[in-house]
Amino acid sequence: MSSSKVPNVVLQSSSNHGNMPVIGLGTASVPPISDATKEAVLEALKLGYRHFDTASIYGTEEALGEAISEALQLGLIGSRDELFITSKLWCTDNYPHLVLPALQKSLQSLKLEYLDLYLIHWPITVKPGNWEFPYPEEALTSFDLKGVWTAMEECQKLGLTKSIGVSNFTCKKLENLLSFASIPPSVNQVEMNPTWQQKKLRGYCQAKGIIITAYSPLGAKGSPWGSNNVMDNQWLKEIAEAHGKSVAQVCLRWLYEQGLAVAVKSYNKDRMKQNLEIFDWSLTKDDYEKIDQIKQHHLSKNGPAKFISDLWDGEN
Repeated sequence: MSSSKVPNVVLQSSSNHGNMPVIGLGTASVPPISDATKEAVLEALKLGYRHFDTASIYGTEEALGEAISEALQLGLIGSRDELFITSKLWCTDNYPHLVLPALQKSLQSLKLEYLDLYLIHWPITVKPGNWEFPYPEEALTSFDLKGVWTAMEECQKLGLTKSIGVSNFTCKKLENLLSFASIPPSVNQVEMNPTWQQKKLRGYCQAKGIIITAYSPLGAKGSPWGSNNVMDNQWLKEIAEAHGKSVAQVCLRWLYEQGLAVAVKSYNKDRMKQNLEIFDWSLTKDDYEKIDQIKQHHLSKNGPAKFISDLWDGEN
């Protein structure tokens, strides 16, 4: 599949009215393996991927940057402008004065002059120090969302990122952000899949023109926080069998039909290829009735501050 076959979504607050490919290759792996990431990115480029998702905490920015440099040398892409690169501000840099330095450090690691999208990774701030992960309560301090967002807006105005957004934000936190933002968030990246459908958040973001990017779209099976609930779900297996597709393809097609983008992580060539093959078929009304019956289960409650009772504002 060529990259021209992957549809785009338009980001409303991008400085260049940016188009974001609806499928991005995720690069979060525990532990990060640079050689594997680099090879996977090069393979993904050959298959037609143009959207790549990383973060400072992933430890994969450098490997992604090396792959981009090599892809340019090999002629796999004509220019960096053909790519859509997302990275994220980690909790330890969630201070107004650290946003710009953190972005500059990410750009240095990636060997890029700009990002296409820069996200606040989590709506929490961690004090300086050598804290164990997930963070204990004493590691946290108050999150100055207004100050941090103003610094994010400045990064976009400087041209260091084309768009800005958030990750793991609830409707309540988005409402707060929109009450003062000069540049609204283009994207909210959150956990979403058929076993965690987040209908309220989807409706809110759609009404506000915020694109959702779904992470853990297949349940993050095999990761420390992951689950087999998605890939082993009987309803999804039945739908996949009826269409002659994989469970992964059914999940990605469902997300795409909701108008969402996805960041899906696989370094396996065959699965990377399959994950792009979701655009020439559709789910049926019967499929949707089955998906609506799936028991809901939230993985992200095992995130960096899983003990914070109000992190999800009672929405999850």
